[in-house]
Amino acid sequence: MAERARGNGPLAGVRVIELAHIMAGPVCGLMLGDMGAEVIKVEKIAGGDDTRRSVPPSLAGESAAYMMMNRGKRGLSLDLKSEDGREILHRLLAEADILIENYRAGTMERLGLGYEALRGRYPALVYASLSGFGRSGPYAARPGFDLVAQGMSGLMSTTGAGPGQPPMKCGPPVTDITAGILAAMGVLAAYTHRLKTGEGQAVDTSLFEAGITLTYWQSAIAMATGVAPGPMGSAHPLNAPYEAFATEDGWITIGAANQTNWLRLLDVLGAADLAADPRFSRNAGRMEHRTALADALAPYFRGADSQTWLARLEAGGVPAGPVLDVAAMHRDPQTRARDMVVEVDHPRAGRMSTLGLPVKFSATPGRVHGPAPLLGEHSRRILADAGYDAAAIDGLIARGIVGETVA
Repeated sequence: MAERARGNGPLAGVRVIELAHIMAGPVCGLMLGDMGAEVIKVEKIAGGDDTRRSVPPSLAGESAAYMMMNRGKRGLSLDLKSEDGREILHRLLAEADILIENYRAGTMERLGLGYEALRGRYPALVYASLSGFGRSGPYAARPGFDLVAQGMSGLMSTTGAGPGQPPMKCGPPVTDITAGILAAMGVLAAYTHRLKTGEGQAVDTSLFEAGITLTYWQSAIAMATGVAPGPMGSAHPLNAPYEAFATEDGWITIGAANQTNWLRLLDVLGAADLAADPRFSRNAGRMEHRTALADALAPYFRGADSQTWLARLEAGGVPAGPVLDVAAMHRDPQTRARDMVVEVDHPRAGRMSTLGLPVKFSATPGRVHGPAPLLGEHSRRILADAGYDAAAIDGLIARGIVGETVA
C-alpha cells in the first residue's frame, strides 16, 4: 500500500478503518481523525451511512448531521456482502491499525469479519465494537438507541424540572457521544498496549455503559442511602446554591458550590439576612432547605439584568455564566479562542462551519483535517493505494462492488 497520509496530531501515521454508522462509532472515528489518524470510512453502496438521510437540515443536498459526524474522513463505498468487496476490505485491514464497528450483534460475524475471525490473520489489530448494551450479557442482541439507553441507565429518572413530572431525556444524545469518546479512550489504551507488546485486542463498550458512567454522583447517593435521587431541574444533588436563576432579562447559572463561594456570593448580593440564617450557614443545611434557599435568592437576581449580575459575580470571584443557546455558544469569544468552531471547504456545500477538537496538545496539535466525504468520494484513490490498477477499479465499479461519487 502507498505511504500513509500524513496528518497533524499525535496519531499521525495511524490508519483506522471505520465500519460504523449514525453516531457512536463515527464519534470514535472523528476523535481519532482529529488527533491525526487517517480514517477510512467504509459505507454501504445503497445510500451509505443512514445519517446521510437525517434531514432537514441539509446544505446543497448534503445532510448537516452527516457532515458534522464525518468530517476529515476518507470515503469508500463498498459491497461487503460480496466476496470481492470483503477481499478489498482485507487488503485495507492488512495495513490498518484499528477497526471500528457498530453493527448489530452478529452482523460482522456473518460477514466473516468478527474479531475472532480476524485476530489470527491480523494479530496486531485493535478491534473496537460499540453497541447498545455491549457484546456480552443478556441484552447483547438488543438494538441500541440513545433514548433507550438514557431511560435504562437512570439518566431520564434524574433529568427534568422536578418530582412528579414526565421522564425527560437530556437534549443531546449523550450516551451516543459518550460511548464514542469511551471507545476512543479504549482504543488508545489498547494501541498503547500494542506498542509495548505487538498484540492487538478487542475493545467493547456501549451506550448503556456510557449512560451508567454519567451517573457517578447519583449512583454514589443511591449506593450510600438506598434511595434513588430524582430530577432537580438545574440544581446539584450534593451542593447548593448550584443552579440557574432568572434575572431581569434572562437566566444565569450560579456555582457557589463550596463554603468559600457561598460567602463570596453573599458579599456580592449584600445579603446579610441570608448570612445570618442558620438554615443556610453550612452546605448540609442549604441542601436540606434547598427550595427555601432558591426562593430567598431569586428576588436578588430578578433585580438586575444578566450582564450586570455576571460582571458583579466575576468581580466577586463567584463562578457564574449565562445560559446560552447553541448559536450564541458558537459566537462566544471563548468558543472561538479555543478553536471549537472551525471552517472547512466541502465540495458541494462550500465553506461551512463544524465543531473543533476539544483536546489540545502542546507538541502535536490536532485539527479538523477537512470536510466529510461524499459517498464513495475517495474510492478510486483508496483502491489505488491498496494496489488495484485502474482497469481493476473500473471493473469493480462496473460490477457494483465499489461505489463512487465524483465531486
